Amino acid sequence: MAGTARLPGLKLADADWLVQTALAVGAERGFPPLAVAVLDVAGEVIALRRGDGGMPMTSRIAVAKARTALLALRPSGLIDLPGGIVDSIQHLYGGDFVPWAGGVLITDGELILGAAGASGAHAVEDEAAVQTAVQRWQARGAG
Repeated sequence: MAGTARLPGLKLADADWLVQTALAVGAERGFPPLAVAVLDVAGEVIALRRGDGGMPMTSRIAVAKARTALLALRPSGLIDLPGGIVDSIQHLYGGDFVPWAGGVLITDGELILGAAGASGAHAVEDEAAVQTAVQRWQARGAG
């Protein structure tokens, strides 16, 4: 439909590339099966895949880590809040606030285009997979 408004940022091809790359990075580094999600700036899922043998819960956790990065405007692993505040934020966002490593912003310069999240390995490994994918995507010209 001509003239239909669209959010700025990532296209489906970008999201698919980021997910595939993060899954490949995890496999190359010997991480357990990951789930990887890419979200738009509104926090809605563009692409989500779980590697063979991955635990079902990892899909929802990957999405929550990406949303957490968007909510805080920083990687989810850099959020350092007391438990009571985390509990309150968890309540406000229906459990979609996970202040553990694994959620990163996808940017073009200072412009936030979306976020990526991973779950299934250790939190720092989750983050390494998505951060590496984002860095490679940015290096190839950000879409």
